[in-house]
Order: sequence, then structure tokens, then C-alpha cells
Amino acid sequence: MTLVAHAPRFETDRLILRGPELRDAEPLIGFLMDEVRSEGFGGYTKRDDAWRWYALNIGHWHIHGYGYLTIEDKATGNPAGITGIWNPEGWPEPELGWVVFEGYEGKGIAYEAALAARTWAYSDLGFATMTSNIVPSNTRSIALAKRLGATFEREYDNVQMGLDHLYRHPAPEALK
Repeated sequence: MTLVAHAPRFETDRLILRGPELRDAEPLIGFLMDEVRSEGFGGYTKRDDAWRWYALNIGHWHIHGYGYLTIEDKATGNPAGITGIWNPEGWPEPELGWVVFEGYEGKGIAYEAALAARTWAYSDLGFATMTSNIVPSNTRSIALAKRLGATFEREYDNVQMGLDHLYRHPAPEALK
């Protein structure tokens, strides 16, 4: 059961993108507490802080009407990561974000999910632009942003992450 009644549910070839559910907490907390894997996503050393981030995403949905969707692997039914639109206090503007959990990297899942989330942002939510904020050391996310057609726009001081790079995605009309 989704914890956000207004979150969409849609499918790609291999994935289901849906609102957060209780069963998503453990995989997400596990990711957030892996300091190496989650370094570009904030990273947490205490379980209660990671749990608060999980709850924060649910609250984000209620404040903004959008947030991170769970990426569910159709073949297994397991959570494989998250993707969606993130815009907490202090962000320069809404961003398209993504992460895949351990065992799901290198399979094109992040690309497939982020592309679907960007389409949702443009077609259903009416966004006219989209960015992705990426720490400079996260070369895999930079490569994915570029694969999605995003280009480096500028550096800025992210209130939570420090030095961050902002990548601008093509506008909806440029994707047609």
C-alpha cells in the first residue's frame, strides 16, 4: 500500500515506478547507511537519521505534490532504487534525481527510470525545465545526466552537500 495516495504508478519495459511503501524503508535505509554508495546522496551513519530521510520523502510528497518514486523491478517485485523530483528548502530549483540499490547498477535501470520520471515531470506536472544536482566526484551520475541529454550549467554551494554541479536537462520541446 502506497503511503502517498496521489503518487502516480506507471510502468516501463522492466520497471514499475510508484509511490513509497512501508516495504521500501529497509532497502532505502540500507542504501543511505552505505557511506561509499550513498556519498553523492548525502550518506548517513546512524539508522535513525536514515529513517528520517525515508519519512522526509513522504512529507515532501505532501508539501510539493511530487517526490521520489520507488523503482520496482518487475521481474522480482523488489525495490531497485528511487527516482523522481526533489526540491527541499535551499535547493536552487526542482531536480530530477535517481539512485539504484546494490545489485541493480550497470543494467540501465537508472536511465530507464530517470527518463520515465522526467517524462512524468514534463507531461503530467507541467515542468518547463529540469536540473540534476550532482556532487563532482559522482562520475556515474554525471555520465547518466549526459546520457539523458543534460549539460553542465554551473557550480553552486548546496546547503546539504557543499560544492555541487547543476546539470540542465533539455526542455520538453527539445525532446520532441
